[in-house]
Amino acid sequence: MRRPDTGTHPVTRDIPLDSRRRWQAFAVCVAVAAITILDLSKVNVALPSIETAFGSGSTELQLIVSGYVLTFGLFLVPMGRIGDQRSRRSLFIIGLSVFTLASVACALAPSTTVLLIARLVQGMAAGTQMPQVLGLIQQLFQGKERARAFGLFGATIGIATAFGPTLGGLMIALGGPTDGWRWIFWMNLPLGLIVIALALFLLPQTRTKSRRRLELDPIGVVLFAVTIIALMLPFLFTTGSPDDKPQRWWLLIVFVLFAAGFFAWERRYAASGKQPLIPFGLFRISSYRNGTLLQTVYFAAAPAMFLLTTLYLQSGLGIEPLFAGMVTVGFALVSAVASWYGGALVSRFGRPVVVWGLALMLVCVAGLVITAVYVPDSVTPYVMAGVMVIGGVGGGLVIAPNQTLTLADIPVKQGGLAGSVGQLGQRIGTAVGTAVALALFYATIYREGAGGPSNTVVFHDAYGYGMTAVGLFLSVAFVIAVVDLSARRKVKKAKKKKPAGAGTPAEAGAPTDSGG
Repeated sequence: MRRPDTGTHPVTRDIPLDSRRRWQAFAVCVAVAAITILDLSKVNVALPSIETAFGSGSTELQLIVSGYVLTFGLFLVPMGRIGDQRSRRSLFIIGLSVFTLASVACALAPSTTVLLIARLVQGMAAGTQMPQVLGLIQQLFQGKERARAFGLFGATIGIATAFGPTLGGLMIALGGPTDGWRWIFWMNLPLGLIVIALALFLLPQTRTKSRRRLELDPIGVVLFAVTIIALMLPFLFTTGSPDDKPQRWWLLIVFVLFAAGFFAWERRYAASGKQPLIPFGLFRISSYRNGTLLQTVYFAAAPAMFLLTTLYLQSGLGIEPLFAGMVTVGFALVSAVASWYGGALVSRFGRPVVVWGLALMLVCVAGLVITAVYVPDSVTPYVMAGVMVIGGVGGGLVIAPNQTLTLADIPVKQGGLAGSVGQLGQRIGTAVGTAVALALFYATIYREGAGGPSNTVVFHDAYGYGMTAVGLFLSVAFVIAVVDLSARRKVKKAKKKKPAGAGTPAEAGAPTDSGG
């Protein structure tokens, strides 16, 4: 007789935890999210020290940062798919363990090559654990509690993104200019061991056992991998230097061809009754589609803003890495508070909260550029730190509320996959936005620096051009938020006009709060 579970997918279990245990499990999740995101930003300030230690070239240094982003992005969707079918808890612990070991390998690296390989493995591990974080949060909480949870999650992401350069600068200051960069990776060892121990005791089992074969769509995985590599590589190798090879842009043709092939294959695979790598039906849910697009564009702007500001303060004004990084501390702390309140406000006001946040971010970008151009250099860091506080309020009202709205209508059993697609959008956005902003920044320096205006004027112009790209990305995100807000209000008005019970199933899944 056939066993009853062999013909069905492993199902998502209800997690019988009291409130205290749920929040303990959540704390473990956000700790891993913080460690993962920190390694996206804190390594940037270590590149000069790594160059001194190994005599690394610009391409090698670029790969140390971009290689992590690339493998992180590649593993997000497949690992989210596996986590939804199997045990999120197991993949969480495996990913965190490999990430910790890879961090040790980075800290002990005797050469640039070993460091690069270890960074690639770090990215793979990060792409394994992050989808499980989002899937677990989606599964642990419902309703207003979920909004609060995503509020804290958004606060964690905001703090990690903004505080990374400061933490990296602090490690270099403590460890010295030669080996201080190793401290950036050593700090992951105790943090990783503590969180692994907590995960073993506090994370619940999320799946029933199943004998059904894992469905991963191997052809789809290969097509997806080539598509993402072809899209991200040209941007990851864009520095604004005259040495940038223009041939890299031919990879975008490869991207278009493989993206079309991936889409066609996934539709055919789904039509055959199998589970595709990415169920494109998710994007028929407008809240998910608009929210994912918005966070992709937002993350094209925010990390580039931090990086440009740090570069301007270090290279243009000659400020030490630690003090340059401290300019973003106000953003990190205020965004944490704003994310907490944003998680509560979004349950009441909906999408308007995100619109307000993006408006404040645009004010922040304008204020930073005005400060760089018109404020005396001696007080520029202090004024910029104050302007960053405004941005912190805006950022806190964007990340967490948008995450809540994006996943509000997604079935819990697809929470890991849906969250990982959103994270992939963030990584792609970061790669594209950083490349565009840095290209404008350095191209201006190369163009104007040779015997032209004074060094101060050159860096003013470079910062202004780079931040223009940041402002444009934020403007696009603002338009997406306004369009989504308008669509939600139209749905709400249409539902009010219909008699009770006349709504369609599609409408029944739409958000019903005011504006969101």
